[in-house]
Amino acid sequence: MENNEQHKKERLSLATVKRLPTYLRYLKSMEGKCEYISSVTIAEAMNLSAIQVKKDIAAVSSVEGKPKLGFVLKDIVADMEKLLGYNNMKAAVLVGAGKLGTTYLSYTGFSKYGITIAAAFDQNQYLWNSEINGIKVYPMDKLKSFVRDNDIKMGIITVHKDDAQDVCDKLVDAGIRGIVNFAPTHLIVPDGVELQNEDIAVTLVVLSYKLQNLMDNDNNN
Repeated sequence: MENNEQHKKERLSLATVKRLPTYLRYLKSMEGKCEYISSVTIAEAMNLSAIQVKKDIAAVSSVEGKPKLGFVLKDIVADMEKLLGYNNMKAAVLVGAGKLGTTYLSYTGFSKYGITIAAAFDQNQYLWNSEINGIKVYPMDKLKSFVRDNDIKMGIITVHKDDAQDVCDKLVDAGIRGIVNFAPTHLIVPDGVELQNEDIAVTLVVLSYKLQNLMDNDNNN
């Protein structure tokens, strides 16, 4: 079974992985409302094709749809959560307890996705030993020991772009294997470390492009 799960993870495309949290959010909203759900229903709710939905579900679950009924809702939810590790809580550290960092520290929904923020770190001494949403803020010189003592593998960067690479290097040196970067700058990480950049400017540009396409289509109709 474990080898089968590993095989599924290896064959998943990045595009499918990015859709899974959205699938889960919708499917969990349907719990208690239905026992079965069809690919057509999911596709309409998520603005995808039914063929794409079937491919995504087949990639993450062994559950087969029943004619005229669809998929057993609780089974595909369980398979998606297991594949994404939602049932195996992962601790993360956040570096940068300023305005952006405080926003993420105040967010209470990370646990739904199998993630908990264990501690925050900042160079501002006036923030040291304070708590944000029950999460303690430590000085940067405590980062390495905290990460290693607590076997933490995930780091979140919410500092100014000029400080981001230095923070990234410190996280890697501490033993962090996966980094989410919210600073609007390109970071360099060594082999064996996963980097996920979340740039709101890029997101807005993509949205603007899609919006322009919609408007052009409206004008042509």
